[in-house]
Amino acid sequence: MRWLIPFLFALPAMADPAVVEAVKAAPSGGAWRFDVTLSHADTGWEDYANGWRVTNETGRVLGTRKLLHPHVDEQPFTRSLSGVKIPQGVTRVWIETSTLPEGWDGTRYQVDLR
Repeated sequence: MRWLIPFLFALPAMADPAVVEAVKAAPSGGAWRFDVTLSHADTGWEDYANGWRVTNETGRVLGTRKLLHPHVDEQPFTRSLSGVKIPQGVTRVWIETSTLPEGWDGTRYQVDLR
């Protein structure tokens, strides 16, 4: 039993998912632009918010914004995605976030389009 205790302390802690703090959505040239503000306890290249995406109600991905580096000293931070095609008649979309190493979180932030 003695060998089990040091092993448990060596396990990495599970990071928190990235949190959507705010979303600004605006029509732009026949498509939509999304400005998404995220917060996450980025610690470096091994643990950081690495993307967000726009989905419809069934989870179909309409656009993805990859985040290519950690934002350790910039929290919260806002990044944009333009050219997102929203099907006619759709009045609501969702934002989902991804982090390294966990991947897509599954939590959805609702955005009403006006």
